[in-house]
Amino acid sequence: MPYTNLSSLPESVRNNLPRHAQEIYLAAFNNAWEEYRDAEDRRGKASREEVAHKVAWAAVKQQYENTGDKWQRKK
Repeated sequence: MPYTNLSSLPESVRNNLPRHAQEIYLAAFNNAWEEYRDAEDRRGKASREEVAHKVAWAAVKQQYENTGDKWQRKK
């Protein structure tokens, strides 16, 4: 279930991440959704959706950090 736009992202993503981080999340999720289509491309028994969310969060964390009360771009 790739996301078509920012408003279709999970509420937890929309309510916590700045717009740019949401854009990163959306692009990374959709890319991972396609890349890990086949179960043999995933580790363990993780679902396609679970892997895509993990990849998306990892992509966000490369450029943003959680400062406790909000996500800020790394310097």
